[in-house]
Amino acid sequence: MDRPRIKMPRKYGELFVEALLFMSAIASILIIALIFYFLINESLPAFSELGLGSLLLGTKWHPAGEIYGLLPLIAASLIITLLALFINIAIGFPLAIYLAELAGPRSKALLKPSIELLAGVPSIVYGFLGVIILVSYLQDSFDMLTGRSILAGAILLGIMFIPYLTTICEDSLRAVPSEFKEGSLALGANRWQTLRNVTIPAASSGITAAVLLNIGSIIGETMAVLLVVGNVARLPSPIYNIFGQGATFTSVIAGEMGEVARGSMHYHVLFAVGFVLLFVVSVLSLVADYARARIRKKFGGY
Repeated sequence: MDRPRIKMPRKYGELFVEALLFMSAIASILIIALIFYFLINESLPAFSELGLGSLLLGTKWHPAGEIYGLLPLIAASLIITLLALFINIAIGFPLAIYLAELAGPRSKALLKPSIELLAGVPSIVYGFLGVIILVSYLQDSFDMLTGRSILAGAILLGIMFIPYLTTICEDSLRAVPSEFKEGSLALGANRWQTLRNVTIPAASSGITAAVLLNIGSIIGETMAVLLVVGNVARLPSPIYNIFGQGATFTSVIAGEMGEVARGSMHYHVLFAVGFVLLFVVSVLSLVADYARARIRKKFGGY
């Protein structure tokens, strides 16, 4: 005769799962808080001794001469991010529209795995390909001393993050209820009018969030941009010169952190660079959430 099994009451199981999820949420908040605390604690000597204004607005970065100005890094990071985002949107968004609304089963079966495969390629591999193919092409095509430049970094990052933008935008477009599209078509609108006036506005919250989050990913990329940008921290002359070498937040940290003495001013300044980068990415994430909520409230987005 089988012994009766003792079953845990259902409410205790639900309470256990709820407590586990709550602890996971608290752990993630604590990790973010500890990261901010560590960066602030290590970068505080740089901000207090050099001054916030002179550090952020200084036009020269010369660690050997104890000259630390982040403006060249800010300028190069901003130019690379804007150019990369333009390439990203110009290719990724139409591709998302095609996959979500226009592609047939055969096209989807070919393109979807290809995009997912591109998303899984390590950034260092993109960097190697950029050095071998892109840098050489730019050097020969534009008669440059070296193809390592702001333009090379922008093109490489723009191509790298196409799969991420495409995937998120496609999911947002697919989430729009079919009743919206059918209602538009029933009222006499054609396929393109429905896409422009119904589908894209309804999915605008997800599309906006994808763009803003992609900015954070682009500005935070390290290895690929380090290999192709030249890592020379100087202001472009003129400021819109994309053919000159530059350095970003991440390339400077990765290139110089291994050579600094712990506790030196250079050491603390690099942590200040990391704190500025984390602050920018955090602000972009908050802006993405806010924009998504506002657009969803206005358009009823998905």
